[in-house]
Amino acid sequence: MDGINLAILIGGFLFVISIIATLISARLGAPMLLVFLIIGMLAGEQGLVGIKFDNPQVAFLIGSIALVIILFDGGMRTHPERFRVALAPASMLATLGVVLTCGIVGVSAAYLLDMTLLQGLLLGAILSSTDAAAVFSIFQSQGLRIKDRVASTLEIESGSNDPMAVILTLTLVGVLVEGKTFSWDVGATFLQQAVVGGVMGYTAGRIFVFLCRKLPLSFAFFPLLAVASCIFIYAVTNTFGGSGFLAVYLMGYLVGNARLPQIIHILRMHDGLAWISQIGMFLMLGLLVVPSNLMNHLVPALLLAAVLIFIARPIAVFLSLIPFRFPARDQLFISWVGLRGAVPIILALFPWLAGMPDEHLYFDVAFVVVIVSLVVQGWSIVPVARWLKLEVPAELTPDQVMPLDAVPSNDVMEVLAFKVTDNSPVLASSWPDLQFKQPVQFLGVVRNGEWILPAKQPVFNAKDTIMVLTKLKHARQISEVLAKDAEKSVISQSSFFGDFVLNGNISLSDLDAFYTINFEDQDKQQTLAGYITQRFHRRVVIGDQVQLDKLLLTVRQVNDAGEATQVGIKPVAD
Repeated sequence: MDGINLAILIGGFLFVISIIATLISARLGAPMLLVFLIIGMLAGEQGLVGIKFDNPQVAFLIGSIALVIILFDGGMRTHPERFRVALAPASMLATLGVVLTCGIVGVSAAYLLDMTLLQGLLLGAILSSTDAAAVFSIFQSQGLRIKDRVASTLEIESGSNDPMAVILTLTLVGVLVEGKTFSWDVGATFLQQAVVGGVMGYTAGRIFVFLCRKLPLSFAFFPLLAVASCIFIYAVTNTFGGSGFLAVYLMGYLVGNARLPQIIHILRMHDGLAWISQIGMFLMLGLLVVPSNLMNHLVPALLLAAVLIFIARPIAVFLSLIPFRFPARDQLFISWVGLRGAVPIILALFPWLAGMPDEHLYFDVAFVVVIVSLVVQGWSIVPVARWLKLEVPAELTPDQVMPLDAVPSNDVMEVLAFKVTDNSPVLASSWPDLQFKQPVQFLGVVRNGEWILPAKQPVFNAKDTIMVLTKLKHARQISEVLAKDAEKSVISQSSFFGDFVLNGNISLSDLDAFYTINFEDQDKQQTLAGYITQRFHRRVVIGDQVQLDKLLLTVRQVNDAGEATQVGIKPVAD
């Protein structure tokens, strides 16, 4: 009993320290996952606490469950527009990109670590998958918003490339341990993983949405039902030979975009669960590593990390994206954000579980590569995005969102709360002074804990909280007026998009009435939106830029058909 109590005490202490350490991480700009790994190592066998943990079965179980929760949460936060603009390139990266990375890293590993080619390819397969946990967490923690097509490609790739990495790893383990041979069965196995995973994920998502609309459960139970369902579907999909990770990600996507009244509760709970999963998983992986073992292969592992980051990933990205006309700077950023995280370390447990010789070698090398990736790539995401001019102004959001779950409505209704600060654009205004194009109802102001009714038409003071009622789909437009950073956002958007915004349906000849433009062979009757679409030969996304003579056109808003409806205009600097 004392041992169990001590384990609980140490576990709780490590979680508390990890959560507090996120403050230091944010101040230093360090990836939080790196902090969790380091804390785990400090508490490990050769660290300050001296906890001995060498059970790969338990580590694999905990890591798999954590990844399921993280992927489900990531799927729920992926919007349909992301699939429309990035499914094809992300799929190519998740298949061909993984194979290319495996081959290049595998050949390099065989040379650097004095392995056979098959052993090197196994290490290449282990390291070939970008990690959804690392990508999602760094994007969220850094508050980074980049061009939709680039962000969508990275998120969908990292959420869907695990099947190929798992298939390659299991196949090579089978070849090395059981003497199996390569055959066309590898392609059939991958197809089975993808198809079964996709079908199971789609079916599970639809069933869960149906249950949410029909079951008379308390709203408190739906987040728990979501957790239980995603873990159950992961296990069932794996049992039938599919990719459980793909199924969970797709299920989360369908649930998150179903406009359920319960979705706010589910998202809030899963946000916390996803962080707990990441903390627990990386603490555990930190405990599992023995620092002295890392030194045995440190130099070759560092060189292999350099090959992966600077050679294998860029080549895989360039070749995979050839059909999709990505600009060079977009490809460069996608190459740089091929982060490695928990997935390679979890895959490195497969040789250990299979009883292969030198099983620690795969784990230790993968651990070093992940550390290097998080330090070099994770630490530099924000400055690289700004250097490549891929960051777009962040969307404004309310300070608090309270959904009206119990009110039956065709549209999700929400009460939004906005804090008034000394820099708020609505300071010293009253509700009648504000103009909205969207339907919104003023509910009053909370001042010093007291509710001031709308009928009194209060003047907004600093430290007030404004409350309004509106539909979920109008929250962004309402925030552009009431959010405390609205004025700063206007300046930021003006700097990025330009001072003038035009409708996409105006013709180039209309534009020529305001600017002297050299059209060359361009059709003057073509609309602005048509010209931009013609230049890109695909759906356009917010942040896409194209030059028209001496004008820089930046897409500010798009419709469901992927056409620009608003375009920012600014002159090109000489």
